[in-house]
Amino acid sequence: MHSALAGVLLGLFSAVTLAFANLAVKMGSDILVSRSILSMSAAALLLPVAFLVPMPDAATFHVLAFAIPAHFLYQCFLIQALGRGDLSLVFPVMRGASPLITALVAGAALGEALAPIEWLGLAIATGAVIVFALPPGGTRLAAHPDKTALGWAIATAGGVALYNTTDAWGVRTAPEPQSYIVWLFLFDWICVTITATVLRRGALFAAIREKWRYGAAAGALSILSFGAALFAFSFVETAKVSALRETAVVWAALMGALWLREGFGARRIIAAIVLASGLMLLQFAG
Repeated sequence: MHSALAGVLLGLFSAVTLAFANLAVKMGSDILVSRSILSMSAAALLLPVAFLVPMPDAATFHVLAFAIPAHFLYQCFLIQALGRGDLSLVFPVMRGASPLITALVAGAALGEALAPIEWLGLAIATGAVIVFALPPGGTRLAAHPDKTALGWAIATAGGVALYNTTDAWGVRTAPEPQSYIVWLFLFDWICVTITATVLRRGALFAAIREKWRYGAAAGALSILSFGAALFAFSFVETAKVSALRETAVVWAALMGALWLREGFGARRIIAAIVLASGLMLLQFAG
């Protein structure tokens, strides 16, 4: 009972900090540069901790060899989605589709299984968040003004499912979950920063000089969000943690309305209520 409650609280905490971290990236002038600064800041903040946790063993490094490319692929899709659509549009789609995809991937790769009523809750939650992305009234889906952004958001959902599965594998393989978490962050910045350096050249270094405080804050939020999710994997099933973390769509939509002046109508409020109901059914079924 206590471990299940810990998993729930960690998943919800991860959701709020995840929404704040993506808001910070979206508010940056260049999504790729902002994401690179976030990753470098997170690695710098965790570097001292590397001396306090057990050194990863060979099995952990083996998992990291799969996890780092998975995270980089996710970041590539995320950068494209955030750069092309509103936070309150693309974020619910990218995060909302991921619990169902994660359940399928984790079932195949990790042997995890959910009860039929839990699948129902997962389907309700996934359907609810997809409602966030429906086109304006009277507009056909084929004529959606943000088709490109939505395509990248769906691709990002697949990236989320991929890294959720590899990370669940990692925290269960490592000598201590903390070792995997710390070393993942220490490697995670490399690929996206190389990409930003090649594509943006001097813009990356100018942004670091001007916005290092913003990057440090975003990096800290990323550590809190992702670290909480990884610890939650130690308590409850991967699909449940993923679903709890996806309540970030509600927070992100509210943040988009408050800070980015994006729309958040009655339809999305209703979708948020249905989303919460689906997640409760998933978590507390049986």
